[in-house]
Amino acid sequence: MNIETKCLHAGYTPKNTEPRVVPIVQSTTYVYDSTDDVAAVFDDPTKSLIYSRFENPTVMAVEEKIAALEGGIGAMCTSSGQAATLCSILNICQAGDSFISTTTIYGGTINLFAVTFKKMGIECIFVDPDASEDEIRAAFKPNTKAVFGETIANPALTVFDIEKFAKIAHENNVPLIVDNTFPTPILCRPIEYGADIVIHSTSKYMDGHAVQVGGVIVDAGKFDWANGKFPEFTEPDESYHGTIYTKAYGNAAYIVKARMQLMRDFGCYPAAQSAFYLNLGLETLAVRMKQYCENAMIVAKFLEENENVESVNYPGLPGNKYNDLAKKYLPDGTSGVISFVIKGGRSTAVKFMDALELASNEVHVADIRTCVLHPASATHRQLTDEQLVAAGINGGMIRLSVGLESVEDILADLKKGFAAI
Repeated sequence: MNIETKCLHAGYTPKNTEPRVVPIVQSTTYVYDSTDDVAAVFDDPTKSLIYSRFENPTVMAVEEKIAALEGGIGAMCTSSGQAATLCSILNICQAGDSFISTTTIYGGTINLFAVTFKKMGIECIFVDPDASEDEIRAAFKPNTKAVFGETIANPALTVFDIEKFAKIAHENNVPLIVDNTFPTPILCRPIEYGADIVIHSTSKYMDGHAVQVGGVIVDAGKFDWANGKFPEFTEPDESYHGTIYTKAYGNAAYIVKARMQLMRDFGCYPAAQSAFYLNLGLETLAVRMKQYCENAMIVAKFLEENENVESVNYPGLPGNKYNDLAKKYLPDGTSGVISFVIKGGRSTAVKFMDALELASNEVHVADIRTCVLHPASATHRQLTDEQLVAAGINGGMIRLSVGLESVEDILADLKKGFAAI
């Protein structure tokens, strides 16, 4: 199947008796013929459904589709992108472990990594995404269990060199986790460049309509969890009747463990209705991503020529610092998100944004509607000045998420903002 067909179908071959759309299975539980049948499912959860805190037919159809889009062997949806990030790390790390992350990532993720995980006894070692291979290697410790980065960072818009970080991660026998929210698998498939686990905030482009919050973890099924560094995969899990995940589930060990340990305990599974809405978004994803990229390139060039703009950060622009990496990993476009810095700093940026009428000033991004945000006042508000600099955030920076409106209307709205300053 090509990418457009995968967006429309949930990874299975439709039969005449199947519904035209993914059905909503609005049920918390499932009925079995006997007690032995229930026991058999708890012995091997891949045989049937247990409870909708673990899995649900509607959600499973969407999981299958997203796994197919990313080229993975399995996926697990979560109630938010932040929950997907949390579980992707906790499935590997425990108290006393460390992992490496690039500095230019979403502000909420920085707080999760630097503050919350620290309270749990897990250390995050931050590295510059542009660090040399030797500098990245020097960040590893004997207890380092993973490497994390965002394909296109939010909102710094740095482009992650997936192959470089995958090479170094694998040299150290640890997996590479990539947040692919902004590109989606339409623009980039990190697994093809060496990523082992891919996560998304499905609330963004995958949903596209800002109707439900969600996340997903995709397992490439290629990492060797039996390399001696991950005993939790190769030794009996006493919390689940002694299951040895690598032995019982082979290359699906990671995603099954995530479901049977973390989803069991945290219960951060999405509702069937949410998955239904997400599937509707996925069905138009390939078409929408193309238009986002086209509109954003026109807007980025307009901003680049405006005398009130100090700088424009859009990896698709020729001359952008990350344009070469964008050509390598994102040849079909770099999403609809642009970061730009207005001359005059924070107060001028706020004045510009408040004058906009078409663009919504909201805490969201990657919507069908154009929206703007001031990161230093919102998503990255909890960061210190030093952390803001490390994350690539300037007081005059505005994150502009270009939508699917007529690009002429978007440009007219931006001109109103500039007229106000």
